[in-house]
Amino acid sequence: MEPDSLQTEVILTHPRESLGKVQLDWTPQPGNYLDFEGKTYAVLERRHRYKLQAGRYRLHNIAIYVQSAKRPSEKSLVAGRWVIGDATCCYNAHSELIRCAVNPDGPCESCRFYEKLEAI
Repeated sequence: MEPDSLQTEVILTHPRESLGKVQLDWTPQPGNYLDFEGKTYAVLERRHRYKLQAGRYRLHNIAIYVQSAKRPSEKSLVAGRWVIGDATCCYNAHSELIRCAVNPDGPCESCRFYEKLEAI
C-alpha cells in the first residue's frame, strides 16, 4: 500500500469519538480542513500508527484528530504557509488554527482592533 493512500481514521476531539475511516490522496496537516460525511472539520493533530512486519516497523495507518469548523474566508500567505486572517495586523496569530485573540471569529475586514504590523 502506497503511503499517499493509507487509511486515515478521523477522530473528533470533543467528545472523543471515532467518526470513521477514509482513504485520502493527500497528507492532512494540522491547520488543514477536511470535509467528511457532509461536515467540515479542522485538523488539530496527526498521529502515525506503525505495524511490525518481517522485523521492521511499517506505517500502517494515520489518525487525525479534528474539531468541527467552518473554512475561513480570509487567508494570508506567510513564509510559505497559509494563515487565517490579515497577517498585516499586529494582533494576527500567524496560525492555521486561530485568527487572533481580540477578534478570533473575524472578519478582519473592518475590524475595530486592526493595527498595522510595524516592520522589525
